[in-house]
Amino acid sequence: MKEKSSNAVQRLRGLGASVIAQYKAVVLMVGCFALALVLSVTAAMLAVRGIEHVVGRDAAAVLSDQGMSWAEIETDGLLLTLRGEAESEAVRFRALSAVSTVVAAERVIDEISVAPSVEIAAPRFQIEILRNGLDVSLIGLVPASLSVESMVRVIEGIDPEVSVVNMLETANHPVPFGWEQAADFGLKALAMIPASKVSISPDQVEVRGLADSERQRDEWRETLMRDRPRGLISSIEITAPRPVISPFTLRFVIDENGARFDACTADSTEARAAILRAARSAGAQGVIDCSIGLGSPSPRWQVAAREAIRALAELGAGSVTLADIDISLNVPYSVAPEALDRVAAELEQVLPDAFSLEANRLPPSGDEQMRGDEVVEFVASRDENGIVLLRGQVVDERSRDALQALARAEFGPTAVRISTRIDPDLPDGWPLRALLAVDTLAQLEHGMVRVRPDRFDIRGVSGDAAVSDTLSRRLAEKLGPAAVFNLDIHYDERFDPVAMQPSPARCEQWIREVLDEQKITFDPGSSSIDSATGRVMDQIAEILRDCGRLEIEVGGHTDSQGRLETNMRLSQQRAEAVIAGLLQRGALVSDFEAVGYGPEFPVADNATAEGREANRRIEFRLIGASAEAAQAERHGDAPPQEGDEPGLPDEADLTITVTVGAGETTRPAPRPSREE
Repeated sequence: MKEKSSNAVQRLRGLGASVIAQYKAVVLMVGCFALALVLSVTAAMLAVRGIEHVVGRDAAAVLSDQGMSWAEIETDGLLLTLRGEAESEAVRFRALSAVSTVVAAERVIDEISVAPSVEIAAPRFQIEILRNGLDVSLIGLVPASLSVESMVRVIEGIDPEVSVVNMLETANHPVPFGWEQAADFGLKALAMIPASKVSISPDQVEVRGLADSERQRDEWRETLMRDRPRGLISSIEITAPRPVISPFTLRFVIDENGARFDACTADSTEARAAILRAARSAGAQGVIDCSIGLGSPSPRWQVAAREAIRALAELGAGSVTLADIDISLNVPYSVAPEALDRVAAELEQVLPDAFSLEANRLPPSGDEQMRGDEVVEFVASRDENGIVLLRGQVVDERSRDALQALARAEFGPTAVRISTRIDPDLPDGWPLRALLAVDTLAQLEHGMVRVRPDRFDIRGVSGDAAVSDTLSRRLAEKLGPAAVFNLDIHYDERFDPVAMQPSPARCEQWIREVLDEQKITFDPGSSSIDSATGRVMDQIAEILRDCGRLEIEVGGHTDSQGRLETNMRLSQQRAEAVIAGLLQRGALVSDFEAVGYGPEFPVADNATAEGREANRRIEFRLIGASAEAAQAERHGDAPPQEGDEPGLPDEADLTITVTVGAGETTRPAPRPSREE
């Protein structure tokens, strides 16, 4: 029994072992299948990833070659998705076509968006305004939101009789930046110049105009250049036509002061050149002015003028005056009568037809017309303080009252002093000559006009460069071409309203002149301005207040002693202190820049005390639009062309053209002090 039980147990154990063995075999087989599956899936995935990488790389290369780097590529198995924003439908189609060369079109998923259509660009807004006196025409294109009616009202405000023809068209676009300031500047130019064409666009204004005289041309040009808004490109071309000159006058003088013109007129550039060559041959030197104008009494005016100058040069002293067709040759008593007769006869032979000659040999200078010990004369003088004194002989009370009334009208009632004596036996025409003396004095800033029976003597100072020419013409017209008069008038820019108008170039020069007299100094090693130089700061601030808005660099400079970093910082602080000081004094400094240069730009040797003192300085320099305006202002004096007389403008110079942004110039006029 026990043996049977033992056998049963053994059989059971053998059966269990067999089952376990079979189970292990099954598990092993399942594991092998699982491992094979994993390896297959992994291999498949790696193969897919490889295919995706190759497809993506090739598609990206194709797109890059065609300049479509904006496209984004995403691969998913055999599928390729394109994303991104194309500029247009055409660009989107090009991208899809390019990718289709790498992947079949049916496996390309299109997710490209197309950028919204760009708005149509705004048109070029521009207005052409034509003005001929009281007739104004508006032509061009403006934004629809712009109030054209307000612009028309501004133009009509120029004069109650102005007639405006509005031919403007509108477009529904926003008003461009800069339009308002350009329109304001253009309308100001239009109001100033009665005969003009003004072109207005958002960033540029072109002004073409016609002035009555060169002086008016210069005044308009100065005003427009000064009032031009910052950042606005402006082209200003104002033409001064030839004036009508009557009488057509030329007066050439040779005396102890040398040879010169008191008046010079020509009818063409060629005539002017011929006259000036004759004057230089006669001894005239330096810069000579000769006006070109209309009104010549003869097409051979230059021949008469040239021969008259040559005749006077041969005599060596005296004056020759041409007033239209009348020629008066006056020589001093020192010229031999035989020489005068011979030269006058030769001159008459070569003068063109219609010209008449009168030759006179003046009496000795000491042979005055006198009554006893009294010299017969009338003198009108004006001193530098503006006080006018009238003295000498007058014919009667009515003449004295007329002289006093004219002088008070010209110079003011409180400025006139009169000390005259009545003499009824004065030469004929004396009242007219006395009144002419007062009228002539009014053309001078200060000076004296002396009237004697045989001549006029005029000397003084004027702010009008052409005053000698004007007075010579007037005296020849009033007294006749044979009248004897002497002019000694000096031009002073300080009294010339055009030359002394503030402009960027002049303002810069005036500041330099102040600094030439006294430097801006600081406490040692400090950025605090020395109180002793407060007057200098006051003067510069006063100039800047007159000059208005300017772009200026204030540069600080030091000597080379000490550390470079310390000097650079100190020079910057000092430049900033100067700007702050000017601001406290009411100057416009919003467009100023402070720059510290330290010892980088010495003007003297740092090895000496004097050199180091000179190197410690503050400098003012125009920058930006102000520098461009100064260059354009200075560019007004172009170099003479070959064949031109030195110092004289040719016919083309009757037009001044100024375009902001170019040119170099001459030194501006010195600025008068407030006391003057």
